[in-house]
Amino acid sequence: MRKPLKRFGQNYLHDSNILRKIVEEINPQQDEHIIEIGPGYGALTKLLYERRTALTLVEIDTRVIPGLKTNFPQAQIINNDFLEVDLTSLYFKYNKKLRIAGNIPYNLTSPILFKMIENADIIKDSVLLVQYEVAKRMTAIKGTKDYGILSVILNYFADIRICFKVSPNVFYPKPKVYSALVHLFFKDDLPDPKERKTFIQIVKASFGNRRKTLKNSLSNSIFAEVDFESCGIDLTLRAEQLDIDDFRRLALFALAKNNQHKT
Repeated sequence: MRKPLKRFGQNYLHDSNILRKIVEEINPQQDEHIIEIGPGYGALTKLLYERRTALTLVEIDTRVIPGLKTNFPQAQIINNDFLEVDLTSLYFKYNKKLRIAGNIPYNLTSPILFKMIENADIIKDSVLLVQYEVAKRMTAIKGTKDYGILSVILNYFADIRICFKVSPNVFYPKPKVYSALVHLFFKDDLPDPKERKTFIQIVKASFGNRRKTLKNSLSNSIFAEVDFESCGIDLTLRAEQLDIDDFRRLALFALAKNNQHKT
């Protein structure tokens, strides 16, 4: 095994028990299409491949591509950064919602999650190994210190659960943090794209200044021209005191005001 590259955030998982538990959580079926992010030398890939599901392996490290092609000849292999991959084309190739899995680079967790959010209509679910602290933020509820932009936006698009915590000792090289396996189930009844975009903008604007009230945060954002006084939300609250339905109400209010302005 070649030395993992720091620039790719590589930490290879080598514990067979953890790998087995991950596959049990994914529970791959033969009529599905799974995209694995960063298969590396194929420790997880081998177990997925044995299930005879359609596999697409997205790997940026050119050093491991020959081995992947040899060991998994029926898999589609894309030698590229996952963030650059056109997920829509993969969806149309198999004409079924994508399932995404992987031990992802921790420094790219947020961009990877937001790429999935952008493609939420074509993704069924995702099983990922992430930093434990990030997993807590992903599943945080209002009023807690971990609750923020990531918590609100992710839970608007998906139902999320932490499956289990993972020790640094099962990776090579050992990361300095604990990890966790998370399972995201993307919702089928998502609002239209306009509402989604406005919702994300509202959440980011609201959390823009955590210590400030909603009124101050929104008035110092792209929503400065919108008068939220009659929106039905207490504007003296701070963002961490609101739940997803509150943010959605703000987004719908802003959309309505914007439509009035246009007419």
